[in-house]
Amino acid sequence: MGFGVGALLEQIIGPPGGFIFLALLGLILMRHHRRAGFYMTASGLGLLYIASLPLTADILLSGLEPETALSEKTLLPDDKPPQAIVILSAGRRYHAPEFAGDAPDAFALERIRYGVWLARRTLLPILVSGGLGAEQSPAEAELIKQLIESEYALPVRWIETQSRTTYENAQYSAKILKAEGIDSIYLVTHARHIKRSVQSFEKFGLTVVPAPTVFIGKDQRDLTLRHFLPSARSLNLTAQVFHEWVGMLWYAMRY
Repeated sequence: MGFGVGALLEQIIGPPGGFIFLALLGLILMRHHRRAGFYMTASGLGLLYIASLPLTADILLSGLEPETALSEKTLLPDDKPPQAIVILSAGRRYHAPEFAGDAPDAFALERIRYGVWLARRTLLPILVSGGLGAEQSPAEAELIKQLIESEYALPVRWIETQSRTTYENAQYSAKILKAEGIDSIYLVTHARHIKRSVQSFEKFGLTVVPAPTVFIGKDQRDLTLRHFLPSARSLNLTAQVFHEWVGMLWYAMRY
């Protein structure tokens, strides 16, 4: 989706903001159109409840996360084996006081850990992709490179610092890799993000072996009462998954 107007619209329409706005508009409308306002408010609150359910998050995740992760058997495919590892950035903590500056956020750390794990087993070079460096602030890829090299003692061969979206991650990373004669990669990102990421990188002519991490849907147990009780964690997860579905729809329409 990117940033600016697109991100703003997503916040207004998607959970939880869109449902809260719908309920508030219903309350305002009740002053002159009581029945219509009541139904609008009830719809907003009902959608907010549904979005807060673990069951809802599970259902939405099931269409995004792949069935399996990489295994020792599939780590090095016989057909066109990968030549490099691409780790996508995820975000940053601004002005982290304990680090005296910006630092990769929790989502980025999850991707970093798995990317390093993969690099140690395959001995392949690493490219880190992620821009959004504000004025006098390093790009996300630079933050990740610093962390990998200082805390994992592993070299990062390339960094891509121009991208603002997953699509641009693919566009600019492919340009760097193809200049090095590389056209087959492992792609490291969250399991819920892998589908949109693979589609973007393949569009730019790269052969992609998905390397997803953090399979949230796989952690779920059999259906219980808990799945019908709203929680802040489930609402947050539903919002993240909603972002992925909207992102795929946006890419399909735009690209």
